[in-house]
Amino acid sequence: MPAGVTAATQVPPNPWGDRRRRSVGLLGGSFNPAHAGHRHVAETALTRLGLDEVWLLVSPQNPLKPVAGMASLAERMASAQGIAGRQRRIRATAIEQSLGTRYTADTLSALRRRFPRSRFVWLMGADNLLQVSRWQRWPDIFRAAPVAILARGPYSQRALAAKAARRFARYRIAAGPARGLAGRRPPVWVFLHTRLHPASATAIRAARHY
Repeated sequence: MPAGVTAATQVPPNPWGDRRRRSVGLLGGSFNPAHAGHRHVAETALTRLGLDEVWLLVSPQNPLKPVAGMASLAERMASAQGIAGRQRRIRATAIEQSLGTRYTADTLSALRRRFPRSRFVWLMGADNLLQVSRWQRWPDIFRAAPVAILARGPYSQRALAAKAARRFARYRIAAGPARGLAGRRPPVWVFLHTRLHPASATAIRAARHY
């Protein structure tokens, strides 16, 4: 965690919900650890999509990732709080633990019930678009909230030819009107060609053990 930044800097969303009206980008992941690339995605989403906030949803345990090598939830939360820093529009949260949800489709459903006036956008990198069809009830994710895909490394072209992109091809919109994405009725998604960021959690972990 950067010097001078403490967990108290960040105020996570109330797990019991509220009735505030706002547009929120949801960036889920293990954050093992969180890094500058995650912050880049969050800041890009705030700017390009015109969002009020981005929540970093730190997963208690990603069903598709092994437990071995996974840092504790507390450590990963501290990592996410650290990269959010003093940017109060980026909020780290382990709300899935409070919701008792394991899969993204269930998380979105629970969040829509607890935050009925919030407009959510699901955020993910092109690498996840490539393999989202392996996720539990993945079509429900596209039907529950608008989705924004951000370019990442060598995955972008392959991702746009992947199963999910083909299945929902007619619901893709151009990047130009993306600022209004949160207010659109799903299914709807956009692919944002953005400056690529080189940070990688895998590389960071490998360097720590070198």
